[in-house]
Amino acid sequence: MANGFSLTATAEPEVASPLVKTLSGIFGLLLIVGVGVGLVGFFIGHEHIFNNTREVPWGLLISTYAFFAITSTGLCLLAAISHVFGGNKLAPLANRMVWISLITILSGFTVIGMEIESPWRMAIYNIISPNITSNIWWMGTLYGLALGFILLEFWLILTRHYTLALVLGILGALAEVAANTCLGGVFATLAARPFWYGAQLPVYFLACAFLSGAAAAILFTHYAYVIRGRKMEQHVFEGVHAAGKVLLLMLILVAVSTFWRMASFYVGGVNDGKIAANALYIGPLSFNFWALEVGVGLAAPVVLLLLSRLKSVAAMSTAALMTLVGMFVSRLNMVVGGQIVPQYAGYDNLPTYLTYTPSGYEWLVVMAGIGLTGIAFLQGERFFGKSFTEHEAH
Repeated sequence: MANGFSLTATAEPEVASPLVKTLSGIFGLLLIVGVGVGLVGFFIGHEHIFNNTREVPWGLLISTYAFFAITSTGLCLLAAISHVFGGNKLAPLANRMVWISLITILSGFTVIGMEIESPWRMAIYNIISPNITSNIWWMGTLYGLALGFILLEFWLILTRHYTLALVLGILGALAEVAANTCLGGVFATLAARPFWYGAQLPVYFLACAFLSGAAAAILFTHYAYVIRGRKMEQHVFEGVHAAGKVLLLMLILVAVSTFWRMASFYVGGVNDGKIAANALYIGPLSFNFWALEVGVGLAAPVVLLLLSRLKSVAAMSTAALMTLVGMFVSRLNMVVGGQIVPQYAGYDNLPTYLTYTPSGYEWLVVMAGIGLTGIAFLQGERFFGKSFTEHEAH
């Protein structure tokens, strides 16, 4: 249809292979179980299933929300840039990036919805009693606004109203950038937490958004062809190659940023910041930091991309997956690292570090977010697959 939506015009029924159906069932089961666990928590109390405490109130679910939200921002930004500057090599990936941006922010909202004790109160009082001096209020409001913009943009793409979709895409990208920096500001303005405090985190989160967004664009584009059992077209490969360049550049920039952020705790400031940094360098978070965040998430992808010279889709996809794993762990390290140093360290025989280990129930809620992303990606390829290849009109 020229100006309307029709599943006949967008769907690819052949994508519904036994493999896709099986994977959809697995991801759907993860979603159902994870949401079920979260709903049970509302009735029996979060304190009975989550390992958060008064001293360490934020844990795995907060970091997972940040991971999904930051990834959504990066995808939205890259899609908007590729749509605004039409004819660039990223354009063949743009429509799929809009869809993945939409489902990752929904996955983030799903996880955070299970973490907040009264999410319905948040929704109500966000509107009837706004606190415009609160970073958290701005973050939630702007991400909600971005979700609306991206949803409308994707619908306009499906109905081929490309000019209006471009406008909504730009508005969505601006809202995502603002929300992303407010998310960084939630941590960066807490003077009582020296590991977070400072002007670095909002900009660092934006860099991580481009990094995660490029990685997700490569990964999901590759998987879209894997489930079809089809070789990637040349113009799509060139788009993945361009995203690989962005990925490599941002890996280097985020690695440099990580180094200087961690080094800064040893040249001044309060001692609590240095103690928190030590938790990552030589303390209880050192394996997560060195092996997963730095090793798997930064160093290994750079080596793989350089060795493959960005000529292998499989190598770029593997590097992208490792990057996303590293970014996931990095968010957890940041959230936990900022809280495990006691507020009154040195008094009353307090330990050097508080303890926090995510419970199995928390991991199940995280699986709900992953399940939603997985099943929405697969069904998106099935029902909207043809729209992901229509980029010439932008």
